[in-house]
Amino acid sequence: MVAGHPKVTGVVLAAGTSSRMGRPKQLLDLGGRSVLQRVLDAAVSSPLDAMVVVLGHAAEEVAASLRLPANAGLVINEEFAEGQSMSMKAGLRAVEPQSAAALFLLGDQPEVRPEAIAAVVGAYRGGAGPVVQASYAGRPAHPTLFDRSVWAELEAAAGDEGARGVLARHPRWRSVVEVGGTPPADIDTEEGYAAALRRFEIQSP
Repeated sequence: MVAGHPKVTGVVLAAGTSSRMGRPKQLLDLGGRSVLQRVLDAAVSSPLDAMVVVLGHAAEEVAASLRLPANAGLVINEEFAEGQSMSMKAGLRAVEPQSAAALFLLGDQPEVRPEAIAAVVGAYRGGAGPVVQASYAGRPAHPTLFDRSVWAELEAAAGDEGARGVLARHPRWRSVVEVGGTPPADIDTEEGYAAALRRFEIQSP
């Protein structure tokens, strides 16, 4: 990678059916903001140059609930039922040609930290890559960034695999950057939502 200030676009994957939850988890309230809005707000507070938000299930309802920043756009993945890989591809295809890399965020991880996003982007701009992933006390997790040079591998993903298969096939591509703390938790079930509510209550003054 060439160090400098290449443009990085955040791709927020939020098209899932919330099948385990039974209601759109993107819309769940956490302290006056939805789960998905909290992810977007973290991205806004980071060094990302632009954002693409991928919606699918209940897209109209979710879109209507969002406060999108000026540098963000929406894309609808009509094939959301086929798994996360389709949302990943839809997001990549919507990234502007000027962007050198895409950083993936999950729309059901409201505790993702702007500092973690910034650390990944900073490592990439400092010459790491072509894949840069956050690490939490040695545990790799999101956010994960992919340089445009490896997007063809992501396009080959299928089903609900997402980017995991690419990381497994090409471990030497990945650099990790330690950000501390614990990985942002997915909210997949009512129990997970209740646990997140408790954590946010603890965080509140």
